[in-house]
Amino acid sequence: MPTKTTDVDPLTKALEPPPDETPVQREERLRAEAEAKYISDIIDEELERQKTAEKKAPKSLKVLLLGQSESGKSTTLKNFQIMYDPKAFKAERALWRAVIQLNVVRSVHLILDAMTSAQIEAQSSSSEPQPELSQELLKLQKRLAPLLQVEQTLTRRLTPVGSGESEATLLNPNSSYADRSKSLSKEVAINSGSAWKGAFSKMLGGDDQRGIVDADPSVNWNDPNDPCVVLSACAQDIALLWNDPIVRQLLRRQKLRLEEMAGFFLESLDRVTAPDYLPTDDDVLRARLKTLGVSEHRFKISSKLERYAVASYTPAWVPYFDDMDAIIFLAPISAFDQALAEDTEVNRLEDSVNLWKYIVSNKLLKDTSLILFLNKTDIMKDKLSSGIKFSDFVVSYGTRPNDFENTSQSGVLKEKSIVPRTFYCHFTAVTDIQSTKSILTNVSEVLMRRNLADAALLS
Repeated sequence: MPTKTTDVDPLTKALEPPPDETPVQREERLRAEAEAKYISDIIDEELERQKTAEKKAPKSLKVLLLGQSESGKSTTLKNFQIMYDPKAFKAERALWRAVIQLNVVRSVHLILDAMTSAQIEAQSSSSEPQPELSQELLKLQKRLAPLLQVEQTLTRRLTPVGSGESEATLLNPNSSYADRSKSLSKEVAINSGSAWKGAFSKMLGGDDQRGIVDADPSVNWNDPNDPCVVLSACAQDIALLWNDPIVRQLLRRQKLRLEEMAGFFLESLDRVTAPDYLPTDDDVLRARLKTLGVSEHRFKISSKLERYAVASYTPAWVPYFDDMDAIIFLAPISAFDQALAEDTEVNRLEDSVNLWKYIVSNKLLKDTSLILFLNKTDIMKDKLSSGIKFSDFVVSYGTRPNDFENTSQSGVLKEKSIVPRTFYCHFTAVTDIQSTKSILTNVSEVLMRRNLADAALLS
């Protein structure tokens, strides 16, 4: 049955004053509306001012950092922050303590999980003989159980409500180590736009970072379950666990090279578990916190503004970044003996090569400068020196020498570009501040020269 309609706009009706509004209420409403309009006008003026300033200012450079997970994108960005925004970087150093604590806890859990796996395999008649765990190791395993609760607490702090976090490792303290191993395969991850730094800043407060650490309100030294308290109390046991020869043998057997993983701090336990610990620049560079999604960061270099977007590579994103001046692609060449976490059938080095081919040959990116960082050279050198054969994982390498000079050159591709353009390639270890600073300075100069050349052509 047809219904009767009216010409009354529901939005207009909602904005009308209440029919029984008193003079006092009307005065308050008008005052509030005037204040809201005043604030709105200020915002509009500021937006217009920024728009005008951007038109007058030199064109900003837009650079995209791309690479697979754990390729070094976040570490490269931290290096840019150290170079071009050192005050902000220094102000955030205290915030990274929780991340470093979480890195320590995760390393310990990986060791405990390796011990549990060895115990399970020892009970199987078909398995190879396993090193027998000493009674002292079994006691350490029990004494370090409180670290499970530490991981939960730190995860909650790093993933504030509403951050959209989707991969945090939340472990049940009462679950078995075998059950926990499934959860441990998922590391803590935050969305790039989450407010974990802002939340921590509010807890910490103040400008003097050394004072912040000494009187950190986020640390309750009277609470035996506080992460700082637990880690400080467990530091000696963690050191005993890490330095035990049986543990080292187990890790080698299971091919767990913790010292090569991002976020490894077990060799610095006394320092990073100290009550007055403040992360150094090197610590922040080595700290591991997985980020999801795309984030944008702006730095002013002389009179030029550089805008950096950071993203794990996804082909579907290419159309959204076709206006980039340059792409810095990070390929972790040390991962030649590793598989992707999301697909264990795919070699990580092979995956990086395929991604690079796709980017270089993509028509939407034909006018974009491409810069290749063959990253984690320090780890690759250590692996080759330890006897790991490059040819065992890259069959096409053949019988060439198993040294860095030869293996590092074998996968560099220069012929895949769809248009002629300059090829920029750097061997990097982005956790090395000084060498990376030199490389990034060179990259910035190259990009600015190209930008000036393009501006001259356009004029």
